[in-house]
Amino acid sequence: MKPPKRLQTLIEEGLIDSVVRQLMSGKEAEVYVVRSGDDTYCAKIYKEATNRSFRQAVDYTENRKVKNTRQARAMAKGTRFGREAQEAAWQSAEVDALYRLADAGVRVPKPHNFFEGVLLMELVTDAHGDAAPRLNDVVLTPQEARTHHAALLIEVIRMLCAGVVHGDLSEFNILLAPDGPVIIDLPQAVDAAGNNHAQRMLLRDVANLRNFFGQSAPELLPTDFGPEIWDLYQRGVLQPDTVLTGRFQRKAGAVDVGGLMREIDDARAEDAARRLRMGL
Repeated sequence: MKPPKRLQTLIEEGLIDSVVRQLMSGKEAEVYVVRSGDDTYCAKIYKEATNRSFRQAVDYTENRKVKNTRQARAMAKGTRFGREAQEAAWQSAEVDALYRLADAGVRVPKPHNFFEGVLLMELVTDAHGDAAPRLNDVVLTPQEARTHHAALLIEVIRMLCAGVVHGDLSEFNILLAPDGPVIIDLPQAVDAAGNNHAQRMLLRDVANLRNFFGQSAPELLPTDFGPEIWDLYQRGVLQPDTVLTGRFQRKAGAVDVGGLMREIDDARAEDAARRLRMGL
C-alpha cells in the first residue's frame, strides 16, 4: 500500500522498508503493519489528543517530568508551544513505559524505535502469524477466563513493582497471543509513587479485569484483588511472586466524597468509550 506521509519519512530514513497494511485507527493513533528487512513490526502514529478531557490529562500527567522549566511554564499556561510540549510528553510516556516494563519482564510489545511521533514496536501475533486479537473480540471459556485473569494480575503486580500503573487497563488494550495476554496502549501510564491518582487508577484497572473476566467466570466477581495489591505495595512487601487471596478487609473511616464523585465520572466516561468502541 501507499505509505502515509509520516511513515514515508521512516522509509526515507531507512528505519522501515515498506508498509503492509493498516491495522487499526483510533481517536489517539493509527497503527500499521510494516516491514524492515525480514522483520515485521507495528508502527503506531500518534494523533493530536484533542479528544482527551483536561481533567483526565491533568490526572495522568501529574508529576511527569519535562525537559526544562520553559516547557513546564508553557504547559501550565496552555500556549501553543506548551500544548506541543505536552503532546510530546504524552507520546514519550508510552515509549518510556514500554522500555521500563519490558526490562522488568512485563508482557508488553517490545519497543524498537521512536522517531518523529511514530513508535516502532513488536507486532504481537496469533498462532497463524496474524495480528493477535484483542480480548474483547475473543469468546472465553470459564477456565480460560480464570487463567487469563490470574496471568494479568501477575502482570499488574510486575508493573507496580516497576513503579508503573497502566491507568486505562481493560479488555480493549490487551492482546491475546498464543502464550497468553499482552498489555498494550500505555501513553496514560503513571508513576505509582509520584502520582496522587495512582491508587485510584490501579484499583480501576484491576476492577476492569475482574468485571470483564467475571462475565465468563462469575466466581471472580466477588474478589477484591485491587485493594489487596495496593495495600501490599504501600507496605513495601509486594513482590512479583506475591500470592494473593482476593480478599481485603477495609478499615472504617471518613468517606472521600471527591474521590467517589471522580470514580463515578470515570465510570460514566469509560462506559461511553466502551459503547463507542462497540458501535452501540
